[in-house]
Amino acid sequence: MSALGFEILHRDSTSLARAGRVTTPHGSFDTPAFMPVGTQGTIKGLMPDDVAATGAQIVLGNTYHLLLRPGSELVARMGGLQAWSRWGGPMLTDSGGFQVFSLGHINRIDDHGVVFRSHLDGSRIDLTPEHSMRVQNELGADIIMAFDDCPPLGPKRRAPGVSEEEADTAEPVADSDQREPELEPAPEPTVDHADPLRLAQAVERTLVWLDRCVKSHARPQDQALFAIVQGGTDLELRSACAARVTQHDLPGFAIGGVAVGEGYDQMRQVVEHTAPLLPLEKPRYLMGVGYERDILMAVRAGVDMFDCVLPTRNGRNANAFTRQGPMRLRNARYVDDPLPIDPDCDCQACGGGFSRSYVRHLFMAGEMLGPILVSLHNLRHYQRLMLDIRAAIRDNDWSLFNLHWPVALG
Repeated sequence: MSALGFEILHRDSTSLARAGRVTTPHGSFDTPAFMPVGTQGTIKGLMPDDVAATGAQIVLGNTYHLLLRPGSELVARMGGLQAWSRWGGPMLTDSGGFQVFSLGHINRIDDHGVVFRSHLDGSRIDLTPEHSMRVQNELGADIIMAFDDCPPLGPKRRAPGVSEEEADTAEPVADSDQREPELEPAPEPTVDHADPLRLAQAVERTLVWLDRCVKSHARPQDQALFAIVQGGTDLELRSACAARVTQHDLPGFAIGGVAVGEGYDQMRQVVEHTAPLLPLEKPRYLMGVGYERDILMAVRAGVDMFDCVLPTRNGRNANAFTRQGPMRLRNARYVDDPLPIDPDCDCQACGGGFSRSYVRHLFMAGEMLGPILVSLHNLRHYQRLMLDIRAAIRDNDWSLFNLHWPVALG
C-alpha cells in the first residue's frame, strides 16, 4: 500500500495548471495547496482548529528546529508530531537542510553530511541524510523531504546608502508596496550569483544524498519521501538534476533553492523550466514560495504544493495581505478606520467585526491579539487564493480570478 495517492481531477486548457487531490494516512488535501508553516510544531499563536478554519488542509513542520528542541525521540514517545500538536490532518516535514545552511554555524560540510553548532546552545550536531531520515521517521509526518545541499545563492551585497543593520533586518517587500506611499522600507540587499563550482557540487551531493535517504527511509509504507531538484538558476544543472532524481520511483518531487534572492524573473524561468521535467502523475512541490503572483505563476507551470512563512510572519508584524495589495496596519491612516482589514474577507478577524482601528491599537499596545487576528486573516487570504485558483482550473475560466486578484497578476 502506497503512503500517498494523487489524483488529477481537472486540467487547464490554457496552461499546465492542474487541480487534484492528495491522499495520506491522515486524510486528504486539495491541490494546488498552500501549507502554513509551523516551525516548532505550531502555527505561532494559533490553535489547530483555528488554522483548519482558515481552510488549511495540510501544515508543515520544521525538522531542524524540532531536532534541536525538543528532539524527535521525545516527539515519537508522545505519539508523533500530529498527535502531540493536536493537528489531526496531513503534515509535511522538511529535511532541515535549508535551515542548517541559513541558521546553523557550520563547522564542516562534505560528502558525509554537515557538522554545525546549534543556534540555541552551541552544541555540535552531525546531520547526515541518514540522521535526517531518522528524525523525520520519528516525527511521523505524512510527507518527508530528502536531505539536500542547499547553498546560498551568493553573498548579500548592500545597496548603496544602506547600513549593515538595515541590510540585516530588511524584509522582502512586494512590488505592490507602492500602494502604501508613507511607508519607506530600506532598500533590499541584492544577492550575487552562486559560485558555479559550488553549485555543481551541491547538485551532485544532493543526488548522492538522495540515494542514501531512499536506502535509510524506515517507514515507506506510511511516510511519502519527496526528492528535491537543485541547481540554482543554471537551467542545465536543473535538467540534469531532475533527470537523475526522477530515476527514483518516489511519491512526489520538489523544486528547491528558489526564492533565495534571485528575483522574480529568474525564479519564473527556473520554475517554468523545471516543473515540466517532473513526473506528470506525481505531485510537484515548490519549496518556500511565496507571494501571490509567485504562486499563480508556478501553478500555471504545473506545480501543486506550496509553503511559506509570509502569512504568519507578516501577520505578527501588522502587515496584512489583501487582493489589492498589502496593508501596513501600524500606519497612522488607520487610527480611526472603522472598516475590517478586508471587507470582502470572511476570516475570523474580518467576519468577527474587528476594525482596522482596533487592530492597530492592539499592535501599538503590544497586545497578543493583534498578531493573532492578522495571522488568521493572512492565512485565510492564502486559502481563498487557492480556492479561487482551483475554481479557475476546474471551470477552465480565469476571467473572474483575474478580476478579483489584481495582486496576483503583478
